[in-house]
Amino acid sequence: MKNNNDNNSKLVSYRTHLQDFGWGSYLQSGQTSGSIGKAKRLEGIQIKLDPSISGSIQYKTHIQSIGWQVWKSNNELSGTTGQAKRLEGIQIKLSGEAATKYDVQYRVHSQSYGWQAWTKNGQSAGTQGLAKRLEAIEIKLVPKNTALPAGGKPAFIKK
Repeated sequence: MKNNNDNNSKLVSYRTHLQDFGWGSYLQSGQTSGSIGKAKRLEGIQIKLDPSISGSIQYKTHIQSIGWQVWKSNNELSGTTGQAKRLEGIQIKLSGEAATKYDVQYRVHSQSYGWQAWTKNGQSAGTQGLAKRLEAIEIKLVPKNTALPAGGKPAFIKK
């Protein structure tokens, strides 16, 4: 069965660096990257847009004992590898022509909270100041002004 995102499913791809597993394969819009129920932390993420899209995707992560990193873009590493540091939060946004045509929507699965609500366009997802690891993420590009899916715990929880 096809869903509403099939036309946009290849517009964004991403992969995560997972504790004890390393880098996963690139996944496409709406797929779950990371793990659920294994108590493994996300340590890094790379996100890229399909080359057919003019503009860029930018993202920054909140990292254990480091805080918010600077904005990264177009498949650069955000987070760390080989340092055993958990990602705790993330912000993702579009720029250029991509931002005029699409919204980037995303949600995270956090330690103790599970799936949190969808958010979009640079808003924070995950936690800050609670020492909770991100365990999984889903990202999708949707036509501009598409409503966020409803439900879930707050998208961002800050101490």
